[in-house]
Amino acid sequence: MKSMLFIVNPRSGKEQIKPRLLEVLDLFSANGYAVQTHITQGPKDAAEAVKRWGGDKDLVAVSGGDGTLNEAVSGLMELEKPPLLGYIPSGSTNDYGASLGIPKSIAEAAKTVVEGIPFWTDVGKFGQDRYFVYVAAFGAFTEVSYLTSQDKKNLLGHQAYMLEGVKGLAGLKPCRMKVEWEGNVLEEEFIFGMVTNATRVGGFKGLVSQSVALNDGEFEVLLIRNPRTPRDFSNIISYMFLKEEPNDYVFKFKTGALKITAEEPVDWVLDGEFGGSVEQAEILNLREKLCILQPQPL
Repeated sequence: MKSMLFIVNPRSGKEQIKPRLLEVLDLFSANGYAVQTHITQGPKDAAEAVKRWGGDKDLVAVSGGDGTLNEAVSGLMELEKPPLLGYIPSGSTNDYGASLGIPKSIAEAAKTVVEGIPFWTDVGKFGQDRYFVYVAAFGAFTEVSYLTSQDKKNLLGHQAYMLEGVKGLAGLKPCRMKVEWEGNVLEEEFIFGMVTNATRVGGFKGLVSQSVALNDGEFEVLLIRNPRTPRDFSNIISYMFLKEEPNDYVFKFKTGALKITAEEPVDWVLDGEFGGSVEQAEILNLREKLCILQPQPL
């Protein structure tokens, strides 16, 4: 039989995996897998479980949100030969699952784990020992993902992010930064920045280019400088949520590596989880570093 480590975050999203768990396990067993199941007990537990048991498995499957997936991938990156990865999205936004075309249905996503085709995707490396699957970000709205309680996320879903994000707009604090990439240098005061490898972030497709390739070795970078007037601020919000064209306050480019240096420590979020507070962030694209299962083409 083939071996599988199945990581389950039972509280993710609206706890939708709980009533389907036996059905999913039955599907895995029927497809020839000997399944070792691990129910996460707290932060970083998924990463530790993957490092402890994933190395000798044919497949690691994850049921949870983007944060749980991030932990599992971080664990996989510590293994000498990472096994295949399967993903059953069950969080509040599930940006990366949507980018891969994985179905929202638990049952259909589980079928992708056993019937899907391997896809080699890029992984982001943040500093010396942190990783992200689809986004590293700082500034406006980024605290929402890790400060919003799981209970509120479960109750309101994606609306929780919008609710908490709008509440935090009044306290925006710009930070002067120097951004360096491929011989380019940009020095500005920024209120928001993100480095992505996905077709949407925070549930919004308009924040990133729709020509994104998840395995091209390049990130999509979006930086928004500090607005100087209420009209500037309005234009920025319109761009972020109404998909308007870029303006003088929005910088977008692609790169495989960049360095961001701030005048003071800046809080970063990696795939919706707190990634640390640093003055200098070196971010590298590890091209086609991870093999994940995605649906068969129709």
